[in-house]
This record gives sequence, structure tokens and C-alpha cells, in this order.
Amino acid sequence: MSDPMLLITVLGMMVVTLVPRVLPAMLPTGWRPGRRAQAFLDAVPFAALGALIIPGVFQIEGGIMAGAAVVAGAAVAAFARAPLAITVAIGVAIAYLMA
Repeated sequence: MSDPMLLITVLGMMVVTLVPRVLPAMLPTGWRPGRRAQAFLDAVPFAALGALIIPGVFQIEGGIMAGAAVVAGAAVAAFARAPLAITVAIGVAIAYLMA
């Protein structure tokens, strides 16, 4: 990556992380988002989590089938309301066994 591109990338990341930190301080006291805005804000953590996890499914050592098995095992544990540590341990165990 060239130096100007690196600078642009770092500045872009700075702006993206700065906005959610500064914006609440700039809003009037007692402000509440509308119904649609609240629905959007509620979906952001899941979208971010998906953006972090999904690429790993395609890059796992055992191939896409191993990644799908890990996701399926972790999803079953999560839907069964297993604690987070257990859900992660199940995903890691499946990845280890499939690799």
C-alpha cells in the first residue's frame, strides 16, 4: 500500500470510529430516535459482527465445508442458549476436528 493510500485509509478509519463516539454528545438531551432509526441502530451490532465473522468462514483451513460446520455448531449452541464461552468452545472444537 502506498503512503498516500495508507494515510487515506487511516483517516477514514479515524472518521468512522470518531462519529459514533462524538455524535451522542452533540445530540440534545432527551433526544430519542424514531422507530425506523431505532430499528437501524439495533441492527448495526449484528451487521458488524457478521462482517467480522463471515470472511473467516471462507478462509478456515479445512475449507468452506469446515467453516459451515463451525457456523452450524456455534449457531445450534447459541440458539440453545448456551453461554458464550461454551458456544465459542464448540466452534473452536469443530474447527480443530475439521482441520
